[in-house]
Amino acid sequence: MTFNKIKIVVAVAGIFMASASYAAIKVDSAEQTEKPNIIFIFADDLGWGDISKHGHPDIRTPNIDRIANEGSEFYQFSVSNPVCSPSRAAVLTGQYPARNSVHRHFATFEHHDNYAMPDWLDKNVVTMPRVLQQAGYKTAHFGKWHLTNRNIKDAPLPTEYGYDEAAVFNGPGPQTDTFKLYDDATDFIKRNKDVPFFINLWIHETHTPHYPPQDSMAKYTHLNEQDQVYAAVVDGADQRIGKILNLLDELNLAENTLIVFSSDNGPEVTGSKNNHFHHHDPDGKVEGIDPLGTYFSVGTTAGLRGQKRDTYEGGLRVPFLVRWPTTVPAGRVDTESVVTAVDLLPTFADIAGAKLPQNYQPDGQSILALLKGGTLTREKPLYWQWQYGKKSGKKPMLAVREGPWKLFYFQHENRIELYNIMRDRAETMNVASQYPAIVKKLTGLAIAWNETLPTSPKPSTFSELRQ
Repeated sequence: MTFNKIKIVVAVAGIFMASASYAAIKVDSAEQTEKPNIIFIFADDLGWGDISKHGHPDIRTPNIDRIANEGSEFYQFSVSNPVCSPSRAAVLTGQYPARNSVHRHFATFEHHDNYAMPDWLDKNVVTMPRVLQQAGYKTAHFGKWHLTNRNIKDAPLPTEYGYDEAAVFNGPGPQTDTFKLYDDATDFIKRNKDVPFFINLWIHETHTPHYPPQDSMAKYTHLNEQDQVYAAVVDGADQRIGKILNLLDELNLAENTLIVFSSDNGPEVTGSKNNHFHHHDPDGKVEGIDPLGTYFSVGTTAGLRGQKRDTYEGGLRVPFLVRWPTTVPAGRVDTESVVTAVDLLPTFADIAGAKLPQNYQPDGQSILALLKGGTLTREKPLYWQWQYGKKSGKKPMLAVREGPWKLFYFQHENRIELYNIMRDRAETMNVASQYPAIVKKLTGLAIAWNETLPTSPKPSTFSELRQ
């Protein structure tokens, strides 16, 4: 493949301390007489160019494309971090991950200490499923968790974040796998078809280990081995997403179901032949299929700079497809509206008619009017923080986007990069020297935002097993 990686994605209790906050959530029945179902499908390491809708030369994704063709897509959508755990924390909380000290992926205690991280996402914060649960929804999470690590044995269960049901991998509680998670979702839909439901369907594809289905492999025998495996992985996900779409049709639920598809970050970096297999990671394990490694991670960003772990567009910009037949215009492609992952929680709350707690401060905003075919005026800039870890001795890199302008402030080098994203999507032309006033303004915004962030996690988010 000549492309670089891409992602796909869509289809976005507590203990006593949390209950006081959630008592403030009320349902506005006057605005929502019939709440829509909500399915958020979140792909893993799927690049912007990994779907046929975005011009991939080999991979065919008719079902994912169907979501876009029967709904709208937004080219300027970005996630809040180019790595799994912080990206997912942003979705779940509606806040930048650094606000909850989730700076990198959850792993070992040593790793968490180096990055000044908790051992799990704070279960007492406002979360998307709990907001919807309080608004009368049946809530479920199927697939990847990674808001802790499988090895943190005393981590909170997903149900403590507001889910009625959950089956996960890389997390505690009932387990599922790469293929079964789709069956978990269809079973949940059938059992709850007569009530409003919300599903976070966080699929495994295209993260390693890769588990290419044999029927999908047979479709791509004309490709080289690397491209064949990757295409088969995406193809398999597309087929299983298609089964969910078909079920909604069969149950007459499609018209009143909002489906969002996206990805948690850009594509993984392709490994060497030494990374042919990926035996050390049991995530999403499927019996009977050899777990394949990053040698087969050949996703593409369709020309965007960077990949996973980069705060350039290739690591942050991912597909954002939205279908809601009664409300979202079909066939719309919005290339200008700036949308981000922290917008999802306030948007879903708006759709559900739920009022958020007064003490909750989302970093995003509702984009419901935009989804309906209107316009969006951003209330605040977009921010990113990239931590290098205490061992590096480096201060974090900061980034901010306001309108077309995206600025990077590499504090440890005192270096600035400025790009006009609307004119230079590949971020090839650093124009910082040409626009000193914009550099001064955006640098000041980034520094001021960074000063609002905590410097250490809450003690309640530490495992008792941490030494």
